[in-house]
Amino acid sequence: MTNEPFTSPVSLPVTSPVSSPDDEFNRALVSNVHPSDWKNPVPKGRYNLVVIGAGVAGLVSAAGAAALGARVALIERHLMGGDCTNFGCVPSKALIRSARAAHALAEAPEFGVNVAGAGSVDFAGVMRRMRRLRAQISVIDSAKRFANLGVDVYLGDAKFTGKKEIEVAGTKLAFSKAVIATGSRAAALPISGLQETRFLTNETVFSLERLPETLLVIGSGPIGCELAQTFRRLGSRVTIITDVMVLLPNDDPDAGRIVQQRFEREGIGMIFGTKILRAESGGEGNTLIFDRGQGEERVSAEEILVAAGRRPNLDGLGLEIAGVTTEKGHVRVDDHLRTSNSSIYAAGDVCSIYKFTHAAEAMARIALQNALFFGRKKVSDLAIPWCTYTAPEVAHVGMTHAEAQNRKTEIDTYTRELAETDRAILDGETEGFVRIHVDKRSGRLAGATMVGAHAGESIGEAVLAMTKRLKVGDLSGVIHPYPTQAEALKRAADLQLRSRLSPRIRRIFEKYFAFRR
Repeated sequence: MTNEPFTSPVSLPVTSPVSSPDDEFNRALVSNVHPSDWKNPVPKGRYNLVVIGAGVAGLVSAAGAAALGARVALIERHLMGGDCTNFGCVPSKALIRSARAAHALAEAPEFGVNVAGAGSVDFAGVMRRMRRLRAQISVIDSAKRFANLGVDVYLGDAKFTGKKEIEVAGTKLAFSKAVIATGSRAAALPISGLQETRFLTNETVFSLERLPETLLVIGSGPIGCELAQTFRRLGSRVTIITDVMVLLPNDDPDAGRIVQQRFEREGIGMIFGTKILRAESGGEGNTLIFDRGQGEERVSAEEILVAAGRRPNLDGLGLEIAGVTTEKGHVRVDDHLRTSNSSIYAAGDVCSIYKFTHAAEAMARIALQNALFFGRKKVSDLAIPWCTYTAPEVAHVGMTHAEAQNRKTEIDTYTRELAETDRAILDGETEGFVRIHVDKRSGRLAGATMVGAHAGESIGEAVLAMTKRLKVGDLSGVIHPYPTQAEALKRAADLQLRSRLSPRIRRIFEKYFAFRR
């Protein structure tokens, strides 16, 4: 690859969240994911594949194509690694781990362990650790690494100039196939006065250098719940405000109730069923004025965090010039991830309801195969799990009970409480359950929900069963080391087998054993 300069190197906006604070870790991060002295290459003819966006879907597409010998261009206008590395999974899980450590000290006496001075949190140290680990991980997503893989990396704004041509930083790139993988960002809320509060989002919250004494979280989905519990455990007084009546509304209602009960015990305030009328900024800090059917009410905090939905990044791409159709703000694709332009595919948040890193990676693999090899891989064949990393964790794959009813799929449901699992009892982590839904006709696993300390680590077994179309009896036959919390999945599968022992079958066995005596 020849690194010839274009007009000038692309530098980050001075307001970029990863530029604050200006320390060695953020400088290392930026040098990896958006080096200020980067010089875009000069294209050498038509590319087999142009990838727009260097989040996980774009990185997987570009690296996979280059490994196969294709000529590949990767375009990123902001930060390589996308939301996951810079503002999502990586920094949030680093904070969650620190919050879990603080909480472990607080609850140590329950295990007969007395820790002098427990509960002291160095928030600046917590954030410094997060920035250090984020910079360390960012090497994997760096512009230099991908250039060394044989990918032509272009930094700058991209816009389609034809059905098989795109322009970046004044240079036009011709392509045979393209993948749109530009990701998503926090959705803006139409609340009067909210802009004046200088609210936080998942992009800016990780630039905090001082722990807010009080925090209002708008939204009760995964991001809102994870960060609400994290900041509470780090020492903030936190209140969640939401327009729905539950936490985690897309999960099993029993799962949301368990998380809500834990939040109540940890002192997190929750205001449900609200319509936020407006926001104000003044002497009380930041205030939300809302109505839940009893007239105007007010709640104030030092900081407001908006965690209510995501919006695909499609602005300025010139999709209409490329003949790419959108629908409800997303790129419209078929089951093979092909857009209305048969030469252009899409993967990840721009076209999916599943706004998860692992879903974007799986979709990118499908888009890559279909684009380069006339493949017929289908996104509908994927069994996509998700996990909310609260304590306890909530993980799910496949259908919920409500979805089964809507699809008129006949299922049997079996639940194993963690309170009946030895390892959970010994760990003091009995809040939670494993619930499986079994298709009555096939006996295969139709869906599973796990709530527990290690739900995210355990759900993979259920995902494998669904992907390989195994019967639930196969899960019952898996041998787990004893004791583990993951064993609860096996025990839930055992319940399905026992249910098949009808009174009639039991009477037959009784006669058989009586004969054998």
